[in-house]
Amino acid sequence: MTALKRPAGRPAPVRDPSRPRLTTSAMIASLAAEGQRTEPAPFGHALVELAKTRSDIVGLTADLSKYTDLHVFAKAFPDRFYQMGMAEQLLMGAAAGLAREGFIPFATTYAVFASRRAYDFVCMAIAEESLPVKIVCALPGLTTGYGPSHQATEDLAIFRGLPNMTIVDPCDAIDIAQAVPAIAAHDGPVYMRLLRGNVPAVLDEYDYSFELGKAKLLRDGAEVLFISSGLMTMRVLEAAKSLAADRIGAAVLHVPTIKPLDTETILREAARPGRLVVVAENHTIMGGLGEAVAATLMRGGVHPAFRQIALPDAFLDAGALPTLHDRYGLSAAAVTTAVKGWL
Repeated sequence: MTALKRPAGRPAPVRDPSRPRLTTSAMIASLAAEGQRTEPAPFGHALVELAKTRSDIVGLTADLSKYTDLHVFAKAFPDRFYQMGMAEQLLMGAAAGLAREGFIPFATTYAVFASRRAYDFVCMAIAEESLPVKIVCALPGLTTGYGPSHQATEDLAIFRGLPNMTIVDPCDAIDIAQAVPAIAAHDGPVYMRLLRGNVPAVLDEYDYSFELGKAKLLRDGAEVLFISSGLMTMRVLEAAKSLAADRIGAAVLHVPTIKPLDTETILREAARPGRLVVVAENHTIMGGLGEAVAATLMRGGVHPAFRQIALPDAFLDAGALPTLHDRYGLSAAAVTTAVKGWL
């Protein structure tokens, strides 16, 4: 067999020696800050509670029940659980079929597989027919260190362009538990990002309740307005406390529903004078919450100083998750430093 030769003019990739090599000993790490309270498998437990009162709730997964917390539901309702194997396209097709028969299917997999591998099936079998399939996906954005094969950094951009699709990016265990019955009650397809395992619980400190399609102001401040979703709401809340120590008042507007966007609340808060608006998201800078908010502000005639905290338009490194969050600016310390530099 003849050995393949590298094409002429294309040098072998060389690792930048100035960048430290990341270890793989902590590829999947807890998202909780030190001492932060957590709750186990909030999605699985919330789905079980819902299914106790609704016989139409069924659960399906693509060989990932343990890693999407659907195993909790499977144990409680084995006759309403379907293991589809590593076949995401089949998963979406089966969920569509169950929805046509009057069930409310919750289909779980990793976000990369739903958005990249099964997109056409989601589009044609579910979204076009506006079927009430709830697609709940773990490892959104940069929540794993396993590299581009598992880092769903562009999932919101992919699904935002899909008609009829509602998109939810919950912050913590409280948000997830409250979102489950809300999305089940929604008459149409939903894509929800999922934090799994031992998930931090922070929003109960802010008199919060989830409402589909509504943004919630968690704290107020005169100098900065954070507009955030998902785990970044946890991070900006931490950053806001750090900024307060330096007499910088930071408000936090949590936006758990990416589509449809609560444009009324965003415009009202962003129109308050004298505040830097910072959109923070666990997603590429392309096509996610930041661009959705920017378009909302332009269309609404509101023009504050505006910045984004987001992942770069690139395939990200593999390695230890805390290191990656520092490297790509998602840690609370990185957020604090960035905002101080902008003020």
